[in-house]
Amino acid sequence: MAEVHTPYASLKKLLSFLNGITAMSGVVLIGLGIHVMFRGAALTRVLGLCSAYLHHVSYLCLVMGCITVLLGFAGWYGATKESRGTLLFCFSFMVIILLVEITAATVVLAFLPIVQEVALEHTFVTLRKNYRGFNEPDDYSMEWNLVMEQLKCCGVKNHTDFSGSSFEMTTGHTYPRSCCKSIGTVACDGRNASTDIVHREGCFPKLLKITKTQSFNLSGGSLGAAVIQLPGILATLLLFVKLG
Repeated sequence: MAEVHTPYASLKKLLSFLNGITAMSGVVLIGLGIHVMFRGAALTRVLGLCSAYLHHVSYLCLVMGCITVLLGFAGWYGATKESRGTLLFCFSFMVIILLVEITAATVVLAFLPIVQEVALEHTFVTLRKNYRGFNEPDDYSMEWNLVMEQLKCCGVKNHTDFSGSSFEMTTGHTYPRSCCKSIGTVACDGRNASTDIVHREGCFPKLLKITKTQSFNLSGGSLGAAVIQLPGILATLLLFVKLG
């Protein structure tokens, strides 16, 4: 039996393909959001409000990704069934998603210089005031212990950050055990700060590097998704007009 060619068959096939690409861009956004939330968020959390925008944008990417996947399937359905209502619905929401993606990328890049300028001193003062010790159960101390152990660093600027801090006043130690290269050794006593015992490098440069990487990943992923989705948006509008 010969294949039946309906009007705009080529455009419908093209739009179905582009909707598949759109759905894949949604999957990328979901993966990007999850990566930022769980890969580096636990470490950069110690920067406080200076890095909070990254967590918010990663959640936004996750939500936008889920919506984009659904819109990709809805667009495919609208093209197949020649449903103008479905096509209009998909077009409207994809335009909104596109604008949000561009805005999110802009916000991330705009806040990065603020992190570099403000976060260092703010994080330094907060650490000296709020850090309690290696075995303390409070969230702030646990987060910093995780950072110093995993990144192999000590303090914000260097290992001397704890001198004169509330931590030293409470414990009498000049650095916490999480600064040690080998935490369980006898030499890790909170006083011996020789280079073979303690990580002397501060954590801020490493945290800033993670923050920059997350920022570029989020902004690049959002803009990339927007570029990928744009042809599908235009094809949806074109088929909607031609079906009118």
